[in-house]
Amino acid sequence: MNKRGFGLYGFGVGELRRDLTTLPKAHLHLHFTGSMRHQTLVELAARDGIHLPDALVSEWPPQLSAADEKGWFRFQRLYDVARSVLRTPDDVRRLVREAAEDDVRDGGRWLEIQVDPSGYAALFGGITAFTDLVLDCVRDASARTGLQIAVVIAANRTRHPLDARALARLASQYAGRGVVGFGLSNDERRGNTADFSRAFEIARRADLLLAPHGGELRGPDNIRACLDHLHADRLGHGVRVGEDPALLERIATQGIALEVCPVSNVALGVYSDLTSVPLPQLLDGGATIALGADDPLLFGSRLEGQYATMRAAHDLSDAQLAELARMSFRASRAPSDVLATAMADIDAWLDDSPDGPAPVAEMEGSAL
Repeated sequence: MNKRGFGLYGFGVGELRRDLTTLPKAHLHLHFTGSMRHQTLVELAARDGIHLPDALVSEWPPQLSAADEKGWFRFQRLYDVARSVLRTPDDVRRLVREAAEDDVRDGGRWLEIQVDPSGYAALFGGITAFTDLVLDCVRDASARTGLQIAVVIAANRTRHPLDARALARLASQYAGRGVVGFGLSNDERRGNTADFSRAFEIARRADLLLAPHGGELRGPDNIRACLDHLHADRLGHGVRVGEDPALLERIATQGIALEVCPVSNVALGVYSDLTSVPLPQLLDGGATIALGADDPLLFGSRLEGQYATMRAAHDLSDAQLAELARMSFRASRAPSDVLATAMADIDAWLDDSPDGPAPVAEMEGSAL
């Protein structure tokens, strides 16, 4: 039992389970292009005669690894190919709407979708024009689906820190108008984390949530750098903090939430299998966890799949899964009314009696 009273392994064999698709959730780690439906990728590519590699067609979801630079390059190449099918504003609108529909189907109530506008600027009139387009699509998708959606603008750590500052200024201009955070993504083994401190200071002055990636492909050293130099409020991944007990205690004490994406951790070779993802250790250490899907297009598993796989891998009870869902809202920038309704509905989900046998965790097509 940890300091929060979040004890693990709390139910007996054969206990009936509640439907995870009806458990209200906040989704805090979803990349823009990576949220695309596989069928949408195939359809858009066929429309424009874009050749897709077998890994995105007949061999989907792809076999991936980020254990070395070559493996990450292959992952990034597939991501870039997928991004290339977005050619028109209607394509962007479709992507955002379908991502919202998929989250709603999985019990999502709040989504913070992460995007690097510079990756789309050349085709859509620059970073400001593309940001305007995304925010318009977000408003439309929210009205159509009922899902509340916000945007986290993320810089690319493989590019110059000056580019990150430009994106931080862009994000600051939209603070309070749909943009709630600023991040730093791509291969965390590249670049020097401290070099991005000026960009994060710009975002901090605009009261944006600071959410850099750290602690997935690199260990506690980069987590510490994200805290010391970027003053992170949340960590994209952060799952390897358990390798340093003192750092885990610091994370727990400071309330730094971890956006843990179990299926992608295994797909990229960070852990050998889902039972090795150290969710119990992190929870017992007092960490705040928000489960996320990362890039469903490449990993084959969406939001509900993260809860289902962790339920199966670590024998989580429904009460523990409900607390994970509560944590996701506490770590979000959701407004107070969304937060209050979600918390009440999580309690109601837990109060309802389960009415069926425990389901096998669904991997949604994943080859893991």
